Amino acid sequence: MSIRPVKHVSGTTPTMEGAGVHLHRVFGFGDPSMTDPFLMMDDFRNDSPEKYAAGFPWHPHRGIETITYVLAGSVDHADSLGNAGTLGPGSVQWMTAGSGILHQEMPKGDTSGRMHGFQLWANLPSGEKMTTPRYQDISGADIPEVIDDDGTRVRVITGEFWGKKGPVDGIAADPQYLDVWVPPLTRKALPIDTYRSAFAYIFEGSGTFRDASKPFGVLVEKEVNGEEIHLRDLSGDRTLVVFDTGDEVVVQSGEKGIRFLLVTGKPIQEPVAWHGPIVMNTQEELAQAFADLRSGNFIREQARM
Repeated sequence: MSIRPVKHVSGTTPTMEGAGVHLHRVFGFGDPSMTDPFLMMDDFRNDSPEKYAAGFPWHPHRGIETITYVLAGSVDHADSLGNAGTLGPGSVQWMTAGSGILHQEMPKGDTSGRMHGFQLWANLPSGEKMTTPRYQDISGADIPEVIDDDGTRVRVITGEFWGKKGPVDGIAADPQYLDVWVPPLTRKALPIDTYRSAFAYIFEGSGTFRDASKPFGVLVEKEVNGEEIHLRDLSGDRTLVVFDTGDEVVVQSGEKGIRFLLVTGKPIQEPVAWHGPIVMNTQEELAQAFADLRSGNFIREQARM
């Protein structure tokens, strides 16, 4: 097995979207080749309803897929074709915008006012930019979880991992989307397809992802079951780690464990013409999308559930 080197580490950027939702941008609106086929990711979490309750009113999408994963609170959604629903804690929505859709997403806090979730944008290849819009709403109870002998827990949202298959399917990027928790002071190797783009996003605890070219190094020394554990340069909450090629990632968790999203996908390697919620391949296609929006011809086909 070859360990994937770490090629990029960064923190998030506080920003506002929608009607004034305070969130943290993990990546997006930069160089899309770094995370191809994924374009953008936001971490929306807050304990203050006034910072998220206005939500994301009606807005368009074309040429992408959006993946919404809710951890706490809920998100009510509706679209211009009459579909509506609620994403509760642990649930996922995979929305294929395709040829075009108008929708809204309105977050609500739990009983303590807490709201937490993620939204990831995946690009569509040129041949599927104008495909029929589609929704997949998946309840948290339908997402399989596998627990390894050392206590590592993995929720498999899409793709296959450790013999489990996620319920979301038919996605152009053929992604693997995992929610991983590694117990405190545990070193864990996680297999990944060599030819996929891959990143981890840490949102609880801390840890270090090993670089194949050097050891973990020493910042804190612990002895666990007779084995000396070396921790260095711990990455913590709201940290993005982008990997180079290889067929496994190796993580060393910190004293409180580490929880992160591990996401992989097949690179599309096509030109990107991007403005706001619309992503096409050329400036001409992008201009046509906004012309369709102004003329009322943006919605072309009925969405499929």
